[in-house]
Amino acid sequence: MDWQLEATKRKGTILSELQELIAIPSVLSNETTPIAPFGKEVKQALDWFLEKGRTEGYTVKNIGDVAGHLEIGQGEELLGILGHVDVVPVGEGWTTAPFGGEIHNGRLYGRGAIDDKGPTIAAWAALNILKDAGVEFTKRVRLIIGTDEESEFRCMERYFQTEEMPAVAFTPDADFPIINAEKGIASLVFSTFSMHEDAILESFIAGHRTNMVPDKATAILNGQLAEWQEDFKAFCKKHDVTGKVEQHNGSTELTLNGKSAHAMEPEDGINAGVLLAVFLKDRLEGDGQKFVEFVADTFYLDSRGRKLGLDFTDEQSGDTTFNAGIIRFEKKKTAMITVSMRYSISYPFKEKIDAYQLKDFVLDIASNSPPHYVDENDPFIKTLQNAYEKQTGDRANLIAIGGGTYARVLDKGVAFGMLFPGEPDVAHQADEFVDIDNLIKATAIYAEAIYQLACKK
Repeated sequence: MDWQLEATKRKGTILSELQELIAIPSVLSNETTPIAPFGKEVKQALDWFLEKGRTEGYTVKNIGDVAGHLEIGQGEELLGILGHVDVVPVGEGWTTAPFGGEIHNGRLYGRGAIDDKGPTIAAWAALNILKDAGVEFTKRVRLIIGTDEESEFRCMERYFQTEEMPAVAFTPDADFPIINAEKGIASLVFSTFSMHEDAILESFIAGHRTNMVPDKATAILNGQLAEWQEDFKAFCKKHDVTGKVEQHNGSTELTLNGKSAHAMEPEDGINAGVLLAVFLKDRLEGDGQKFVEFVADTFYLDSRGRKLGLDFTDEQSGDTTFNAGIIRFEKKKTAMITVSMRYSISYPFKEKIDAYQLKDFVLDIASNSPPHYVDENDPFIKTLQNAYEKQTGDRANLIAIGGGTYARVLDKGVAFGMLFPGEPDVAHQADEFVDIDNLIKATAIYAEAIYQLACKK
């Protein structure tokens, strides 16, 4: 069957369903209920998918209101496809409506368009193509929907407490061709205590998620500091960013706007917190000065941990990276920098962390998810390579990433699309979009892969 042709026939449905899903602002919320543990909008997005499954005749199950699945087929073996409907916060700098699903020049815009609502819709459409074509399934196929991928994977932790682990699985939540290696992900917390009340720095805030490069930073300082204003404007111009200075009853507020990006490659963004610390580091005193100096000297122009002495690289997965995602300082309270560390497959984690020494800051490991790897010669990998090459005509090379996908919670799983080689990676950025032609192409690839893995030829 011509899967590309079948996917193209469904283009209108694919786009309208994606627009419906993007319209749900499914960002993790602190306003929760027993039936909406991550917030009502996140639960709404999960319910949307489960209802679609019921309408199409799939076997549907809700797992603890944090995950669910849509199952089709028969057989003892289970093929899993894992997508997620939660999205990161909108952030600054959008020129389109973040939840509008607007279409312009062959692109559909919106938060989640490429991470991960668009790819999950592509996998969903692929399953419906196979179902409607009347193919005979030799395995059960589950589209598993998660709701906490962008934070702590609590959805999958809960899911696999009671549900079957697939024999093989893929997640359409990264890059094509095939990602068979994912770096380890650790959350490092550098903390110190601010003792003095008479310092210039009152507070410093940047970032809300460790998996995003902070695109906004704010510092509140004692005094009018009129002499700093022109210097700050010149600093922002030099670094090609925007900022502003505001006066508030004897205090000065500095705001600097950077550029968001995914934490797996911090150099794709401009860390507003680190850059603001660079501006402040020679202008303060006391605890505030120590804090911003540490931030500036440790993370400015160094996303590889060289200044920390924690750098490492290997052939399988490349450099270890560090993103200072959450930066907080307030007088008379604990000051913290929370860092997302994406470490190489062969990184000697315990050895390097145990040997680490720091003078004024305490280092704690808040979380640690070890690397994930599937051997390149595994038949599962070979099948996915064949499906990709058959549908695209391009070679299906294997790659490693610093991002963390659901593949790492699986016994045998990989990330499989749907960002094509050479495409800009706009996940977690303003004006996130999915290329519509590539969305349709990915649908055809997923149909081919599912057909080869779980259907009678």
